[in-house]
Amino acid sequence: MIRGLIFDCDGTLVDTMPLHWMAWQCVCEKHGIAFAEERFYELGGVGSIEIFRMLLAEQGLEGDPIALSKEKEAGFLPFAGQARAIEPVLAIAREHRGKLPMGVATGGKRANCTAILKSVGIYDWFDAIVTSEDVQNQKPAPDIFLEAAGRIGVTPTECRAFEDTDLGLQAVRAAGMDAVDIRTLL
Repeated sequence: MIRGLIFDCDGTLVDTMPLHWMAWQCVCEKHGIAFAEERFYELGGVGSIEIFRMLLAEQGLEGDPIALSKEKEAGFLPFAGQARAIEPVLAIAREHRGKLPMGVATGGKRANCTAILKSVGIYDWFDAIVTSEDVQNQKPAPDIFLEAAGRIGVTPTECRAFEDTDLGLQAVRAAGMDAVDIRTLL
């Protein structure tokens, strides 16, 4: 029996990936880091610090992955207002709003997630918002989903979680939750 719903944010509730790509382009071009758009989408769900670590190592470049990640995340904020809801997923959240506890579990940063959810008018729909800043282990570890379940007060096995990436779905399943690949809804 499903007693709680948990949603990823970027690419699941809200179509932000093209906006994140614009922020990535700005930072990478500024610092001379090569990053193909196709690879960006393949790495969906991987945290920005880890991506910068990977790119710098592969290209033999010097740089601070944490500082670059902060720059990229700050660079995203001006684009947040252009985010658009993913309607089939939003319809599910709308249908269960006030009936089931709901949370967000995102690999993104709190400031960006807050701006995104507020821009589409759904920030107050959720009982908990858990970001990469709230857990030590990122997806595909289950930590972010387990934390979200705890914050909405529902046992993980009684949660249904919605994701748009293979990495995110791995995390959902590792948490023992019912997994919904939203790509099948589009």
